Amino acid sequence: MTSLLGKDLIGLEGLTADQITAILDTAEPFKEVSERSIKKVPALRGKTIVNLFFEASTRTRISFEFAEKRLSADTVNVASQGSSVSKGETLVDTARNLEAMRIDMVVIRHHSSGAAQFLGERIRSNVINAGDGKHEHPTQGLLDLLTLRDRFGRIKGLKVAICGDVLHSRVARSNIWGLLKLGAQVAVCGPPTLLPRGLESLGVTVMHHIEDAIGWADALNVLRLQLERMEGGFVPSLREYNRIFGVTRERLERAPGDIVVLHPGPMNRGVEIDSDVADGPHSVILPQVTNGVAVRMAVLYLLAGGAPDWRSQAADER
Repeated sequence: MTSLLGKDLIGLEGLTADQITAILDTAEPFKEVSERSIKKVPALRGKTIVNLFFEASTRTRISFEFAEKRLSADTVNVASQGSSVSKGETLVDTARNLEAMRIDMVVIRHHSSGAAQFLGERIRSNVINAGDGKHEHPTQGLLDLLTLRDRFGRIKGLKVAICGDVLHSRVARSNIWGLLKLGAQVAVCGPPTLLPRGLESLGVTVMHHIEDAIGWADALNVLRLQLERMEGGFVPSLREYNRIFGVTRERLERAPGDIVVLHPGPMNRGVEIDSDVADGPHSVILPQVTNGVAVRMAVLYLLAGGAPDWRSQAADER
C-alpha cells in the first residue's frame, strides 16, 4: 500500500508543503490519545517495528517507543552495542536479517549521514530516519513545526531564528527545510565557526549577534553545542560562549515582542540557554516533548498507509 509520504521518511527536504501539513494535521488528534486513561488505539495492531539505534539516545528512542505502543504496534529495540553489528555485521545484513523475520518498519538512528536513505533503498520495510549524522532529524523538525503552529496558529510569515551550533546540527537542517517550505522566514545565529557556508543560498539570513536574532524573531530555536562532535577550536570556552551567545532572561526582556523559545534537547544549561529561560514563561520546551509523541504517531500511521482523516477515526475510538 502506497502512503501519502511514500515508502520512507528520510528528511523534510524531500517532502512537499502539503505532505508536511498533512503530518501536522494528522498529529493533532493523536495528542488526545495521550490524554486518555487508556492511551492506546489499534491503528497499527499486528505491525512489527524495529528501533535500530546506532547512537545513544534517550528522548528520541523513548518518544518513538511511546508512539509505537500507543498505536498498538509490536516493538523491538536493537542497539549497536551487544548486537551483531559490533561483531562486524553490516547495517544491511542486520536489516535484511530483521526483515526475514517479517518486520514492517525500521526506525534508524545512525552516526553516518545518508545511512537511513542507504537502508531504505535496500529493504522493503518502511524506514524512518531518527537522525543521521549531520544530515537531518525529520521528526524533530516536525514536532518543532507543530509546537510553533500550536503557539501562533500558523507557520507562514513567522520569523524563526535558529541559534547555536548549526554546523553540527541535523535538527537545524530539518527545521530550515520545514520552515521554508511552510512559508516562514528563517535566520541562523552563531559564531562563524559554527555556521555552515552557503546558507544564504537557501534564503536564510545569517546573524552573528544573539541580540539581533532576539530583536528580529518571533521564536528562537536554541541548539546545544555538540561538544562530542568538536575537536577544539570552535569556541574559546563554554563560559565565553554563554557570555556572547547565551539566551538569557536579561536578553529576552529587551525583546520588542513576546518571543517563544524552543530547544530540541539535551540542554547545556548555563551555556546556550540559562535555566530561568528554559523553565520560564517564554519556553515551550515541554510542549515540544509532548508533541514529539503525537508527530511520531502520525508519521508511523501515515507510512503504514493510513489516511490523513484520522480525526474521524479517533472520534470513533472514544
